[in-house]
Amino acid sequence: MTPKAVFWDLDGTLVDSEPLHAAALAAAMRSEGLVPPGDLHERALGQTAAHIYAMMREEFGLTLPFPDWIERKYSHYLADLSGLRPRPGAIEVFRDLKALGIPQAVVSNSDRMVVDANLSAVGLLYPGMKTVSRNDVREGKPHAEPFLRAAWLVDVEPAGAAVVEDSVIGASAGLAAGMKAIFWPERPGMRGPAGAVTVNSADELRVALGLG
Repeated sequence: MTPKAVFWDLDGTLVDSEPLHAAALAAAMRSEGLVPPGDLHERALGQTAAHIYAMMREEFGLTLPFPDWIERKYSHYLADLSGLRPRPGAIEVFRDLKALGIPQAVVSNSDRMVVDANLSAVGLLYPGMKTVSRNDVREGKPHAEPFLRAAWLVDVEPAGAAVVEDSVIGASAGLAAGMKAIFWPERPGMRGPAGAVTVNSADELRVALGLG
């Protein structure tokens, strides 16, 4: 059955922005004389800016205050979004659900400026669109709060909603909110959290959402 509402992660799920995030994070590190580790992308995937900043301080000796650090990182990220693209198949599914009248929201661990910039860059920002950024909640994913706020925004019981996520952290947040969690990883074969439904293509996502 098609869920009563669908909540989408943004970075890596609706928009293929993870490479840009990784490049911006690495550039911000190098600007402070820090050497990005080879697994930086994997370690940062799905995490909040505050979590990544704590990692930078504890493991790499970053001394820059958080406001200056986040400004540095976002200045690299927002410098050129011309190469940003939707994840293949994702926006088509989003638009099909919208045509059916299924309430949807974008739920992201990114800050508001990044959420709006990403959606605008791929032509998915429209009047009345429901979005939840890290700035809108006390706790980010993997806490349930972002998805529970989305359910409140569209007036749907959590148990009737589904979330679509590319990270274990995000899928875990959906499960914590009592929702159906659909794990759509960047690379086929990645394991999602116990209880999540794993799909490896847009076609499999359609089936998991009851679109056939």
